[in-house]
Amino acid sequence: MKPDYKNWMPKEMVHGTQAVAVVFLVLAYFLFDHSIIGTICIVLTLIFCLVSIWMHLMYRAFSYDGKRQMSKQIIEGVSSYVEIPDGGKCLDVGCGSGALSIACAKKNLNAQIIGIDRWGKEYASFSKNLCESNSKAEGVNNTSFQQGDACKLDFADETFDAVTSNYVYHNIPSKDRQAILLETLRTLKRGGTFAIHDIMSKAKYGDMESFVKKLKDMGYEEVKLVDTTNGMFMSKWESIWMGLSGSAILMGKK
Repeated sequence: MKPDYKNWMPKEMVHGTQAVAVVFLVLAYFLFDHSIIGTICIVLTLIFCLVSIWMHLMYRAFSYDGKRQMSKQIIEGVSSYVEIPDGGKCLDVGCGSGALSIACAKKNLNAQIIGIDRWGKEYASFSKNLCESNSKAEGVNNTSFQQGDACKLDFADETFDAVTSNYVYHNIPSKDRQAILLETLRTLKRGGTFAIHDIMSKAKYGDMESFVKKLKDMGYEEVKLVDTTNGMFMSKWESIWMGLSGSAILMGKK
């Protein structure tokens, strides 16, 4: 049995965009003599063709079965920073298909990993059942998965020995994503570690250097913001054309 971690660029979105491009191409052919409408259809065809090419390249880069396997590299990289004591517990926020939860579980066999996600909607192919199936396929039995809301976690303060997340919070509509980070860190025990990877650009998160200082002022022992677009997980060029500029890991110890 082989795990199926899906793809961060859903195949349905790629095919849907390609289908729209074909529709506008057909309309452009039949309406070519109608100058304005025909021209609009041609322009839209070109736009959707370019978008579908970009999405296809993203799909290939993220695929676990492909040559680049960027998502696998990122998952393995983030999990390497998650330290959980024997008998401890780790929270993975936005677990998706369970990839990061399972990677952490494999590296921390005597710890319990809890993955939460809202699942559904644009990532309908991800589910609790998929996470459990992937855990079984990987031969790990120290994971559990449940529905959850990253903006309002259903856990008491200082519940976990480690917290982690990968490319989740930038997908949540919010004017204050630093507040979502604080909600996650609220559940971390004193002395616990955290590794949160996301697109932490100023446009999405505000001033993260000030946030690092804020955490230190709050008494966190260690806090670092590590750029992952400088060859760590991807090249600078890849981060630009993939729309991942600003990707970084917020890591440290409470």
